[in-house]
Amino acid sequence: MQRRPRGLNAGLMLLLSQIFHVGINNIPPVTLATLAVNIWFFLSPLKPLYSSCLSVEKCYLEKDWQRLLLSPFHHADDWHLYFNMVSMLWKGIHLERRLGSRWFAYVITTFSLLTGVVYLFLEFALAECMGEPSFKRSCAVGFSGVLFALKVLNNHYCPGGFVTVLGFPVPNKFACWAELVAIHLISPGTSFAGHLAGILVGLMYTHGPLKKIMETCAGIFSSNNGYTGQQYYFNNSGYSGSQDYYPYARPRYQEDASRNYDAYTGGLSEEEQLERALRDSLWDRGNGRSTPPSYGFQLTPEEEMRRMRLHRFDRQ
Repeated sequence: MQRRPRGLNAGLMLLLSQIFHVGINNIPPVTLATLAVNIWFFLSPLKPLYSSCLSVEKCYLEKDWQRLLLSPFHHADDWHLYFNMVSMLWKGIHLERRLGSRWFAYVITTFSLLTGVVYLFLEFALAECMGEPSFKRSCAVGFSGVLFALKVLNNHYCPGGFVTVLGFPVPNKFACWAELVAIHLISPGTSFAGHLAGILVGLMYTHGPLKKIMETCAGIFSSNNGYTGQQYYFNNSGYSGSQDYYPYARPRYQEDASRNYDAYTGGLSEEEQLERALRDSLWDRGNGRSTPPSYGFQLTPEEEMRRMRLHRFDRQ
């Protein structure tokens, strides 16, 4: 194992301050473990960067397949580590609490391997199509490809809203593409193919067969080990006593929820639901009393009529 030379790593120190600011107890376990593994390999890399980075020449032609495992968890310098891990911290907290710790660990492992495979395919295709063998020698390292795949997932689960990229508002569903271009305008030396590979892997999960394949493999594994399929999917409501998330639903929860959402909410927006709940509360407090509701609530005649209409509607 190689020791990184000692010195002031401002990016690493800033990353640690961010982690402690959020609070270790507030970071889900798989996200925290991913941060710890990347920091550990930065401080004590298994191999030098040139022996860990991923390229067609080294991995495919020379059959050095261990680079698929090593390259995502090694970083060029402390600032490379900082920007990747701060992004992982934010995405991991949101996605792990949504998907559950076990499934999120499965996603991280699959994405780490698959982004490398797709990167090799892209570089090989570019070298063959453009007749430029330098693409086969292009060597990439870092967790960025996995982060772009996770960004696709996060935008898929939270499609609304906008993000600002280079000062321009961009819809969430196009944010990963805008950031792909922006990063390479700002820092041309970064791996365009590596980041693009991450986006493609994310799309394979959200719009392609990857999620179904992963669910099938998880089902085979669970049946061979005596587990029920339910154990692979967890809730985002918080930790249980066993440090896992309780079942949020079956694997296809998101698709089922979208179909049943209108039936559950009566077609009302979030603001309309809140307003309706408040009026129901006021009706309960004022029902059977001639005095105004407590806590200073006083309905105008128009609100009173609307409340009565709403009450009649509820009784029908």
